[in-house]
Order: sequence, then structure tokens, then C-alpha cells
Amino acid sequence: MSQQTLFPVTVVGSWTRPDWLIQALRRRQAGEISAEEFNRIADDAVLAAIKYQEDAGVDIVSDGEMRRDNFYSFVVDKISGMRFMKLSELLDYMKDRASFEEILRALDVPAFAIKSPIAVDKVHETEAGIALDEARFLRAHTKRQIKVPIPGPYLLTRSSWFEGLSDQAYPTREELARDIVRILRRECEALKSAGVDFIQLDEPSLSQVVYGDEAEQTFMCAALGSRSDPADELDFAVRLVNETVAGIDGIKFGVHVCRGNWSRKENVLLSGNYGPLLPWLMRMNVSQLVLEMATPRAGEIDVFKEYGNEKEIGLGVANPRTDEVEDPIRIVRRVKDILKYFDPEKIYLNPDCGFGTFAERCVNNSQTAYRKLQSIAEAADMLRREYS
Repeated sequence: MSQQTLFPVTVVGSWTRPDWLIQALRRRQAGEISAEEFNRIADDAVLAAIKYQEDAGVDIVSDGEMRRDNFYSFVVDKISGMRFMKLSELLDYMKDRASFEEILRALDVPAFAIKSPIAVDKVHETEAGIALDEARFLRAHTKRQIKVPIPGPYLLTRSSWFEGLSDQAYPTREELARDIVRILRRECEALKSAGVDFIQLDEPSLSQVVYGDEAEQTFMCAALGSRSDPADELDFAVRLVNETVAGIDGIKFGVHVCRGNWSRKENVLLSGNYGPLLPWLMRMNVSQLVLEMATPRAGEIDVFKEYGNEKEIGLGVANPRTDEVEDPIRIVRRVKDILKYFDPEKIYLNPDCGFGTFAERCVNNSQTAYRKLQSIAEAADMLRREYS
């Protein structure tokens, strides 16, 4: 992709997994097949995800997160000292199990399917890296620019520190965070060396800090840690992100924020505009904010008025959870709304979130996902003709 191309089309990360890949994933987790055998199976799924994206007109592609159980729990195989636990298992450590089960039902969260990596000992990276194997395979199979999403340091710290399980190794989240940042810095350097163009730090639970009520403090994209003052939490997140990326040049960093992507029931997902988050997001030393913006739950676009052009924006213009394929003309109109505050050179186009954030709870099928990406690419072509 030329550096002069306006409105680059990219993805947030995950693609819908085929049933045969889910079966292979389950068999690997059960110890019935080796990691090597699983990866041979997953290679085919990654190649299909790449082709879907390229054929749709995506400029910066991902591997579809095909080897991952979900967008953050896959690190349990890449970081020692963590245990893979289902939410249903974590119920045993909850102070009020009955209330937690009711919360999960109300939020349409499948406790059996959502899994978290919990720190139960001192954590250490492995030589294989967190997403380095994914990045190398992706780099070898596309000529386009590539994006690799990895869990952000705040998300990974908050979701893996669990009272009663983590506190023997790490009495506080802050102590765990130091090791998480060290691991992620090493990973970012390795991804840069592997030819990755864009590293996306996933921090979806930031919106839960602002808009989650007491019922949702135990779940929103794995925000299982104890809740404190929102300003303190956001300051903590800014510090961790900035420590992670400090001094790593020559690669684009973005931070992805959404309001949850585990259910098609929009009423169980968080709502609220980016206004309360923007002062903190602008303090993060990253090039781009990759934002959910295609759903009314993301709020009005005018909140960006004070922050225009301070960063690039990865504008969510397609809802991954619907059957409707967004019309390119409607996407163009949406982009023109944000053009009031951002120059064309600052705007990337993407879906709101991935199409398969949780492997066993994909929110769409591959054909609909493909057509949504096609519409985004068509809209980008229309915009380029007008603004080049």
C-alpha cells in the first residue's frame, strides 16, 4: 500500500472460525492433538482469512486470530505462570457466586465459553513470543501491509490478576503490571523485526471503566479485577501503554476501544460516547485510536471536536454483529461527518470490532463479513476519488 493512499482499509483482527478449526482447537486444549498438528490445521484457516480480506479490498490485513481461543486468553500458551480458566471455574472464587451467575445471564455471557488467563505464579515470556509465530506466517503469505493485534497491558493486567489466585505471586496488580509491560515490550520489538507494520493494543475494557455499573464490573471483555476510581484506572492504563511503547520507533501503534463484542444482543453491551475517555486516550503515545463507531451505542461524533487531528482515527464503519451489509454510500456519509474534525490523511476505515472475538462465539459468518469489508473498500474508493 502506498504511503499516499487515503482512507486505508483494515480490520480490527478476528475472523469467523470454521467449525473444523473450532473442533481442532478443542482437541488441542484437551491434549488430543499436539500444538504442531493444530497449527498445521490452523494454517489453512489463516490462508482463507487472508484471501477473504485481500479479495474484499483490505489494504492492511490480519491473520484473523485463527490460532487464538479469544483475543487475550491465547497468551496462556505463550506466557508461563498463567492458568487457563473458564468463567464457570472462576465462580468458585467469587465472594457472591449467585449474584455473579445472575450477572452473566443478564449480560448474555456464556460462562462455559469465555476463558481467561489467570496469573497464578510469576509470569515469564517464552522464546516463541506472544504473536510472533502468527506474524511470521502472515508476513510470508501476503504482500500487503500487516496488522497484529495483541492484548494491551492494562487489559492483560486487569484480566489476569484475580484475588485469591494471583495475590500470592503478585500482592497487587501494579506488581503484575511491571512484568506484563516488560513482556509486551519484548514482543513489540520482535514483531517489528518480523516485518509487522501495525501493532494494535486491544484495550476494550477502558469503556467499562467509564460506563460499566456495579453489575458489569465483573465482566466486560474480561475486566475481572477489582474496580477502583475511574480516573485512577485510566491513569494506570495510560501509564502502562506509554511504558509499553516507549522508544519503539518505525512501527505504527494503535489502541482499540469498544463496548464489548460477545453478543448480538445490543442491549447487553455498554453504551456511551467517547467524551469521558478522550482526555486519557489522547495522552497515550500511539499513532491511532481504533474505535467502534458504527453503532449508536458509541455516541455522537461531535465529542472529537476538541481533539481533531491529534491522532489518526481507525473509524469503525461496519457493525460486525449484524446481518445487514452497510451501504458504501452510507459509509461515505459517516466518513464525511468525521472529516469535520480529521484530515483525510488521518482516517483509516475498519469494522467496529472483529468478527470472531471469542472463537466459540463468533458474531457473524464469513460471507457476511466478506461483504461488509467489500462495502468498506468500495466506500474508500469513492472517498479517494473525491479527496485525492
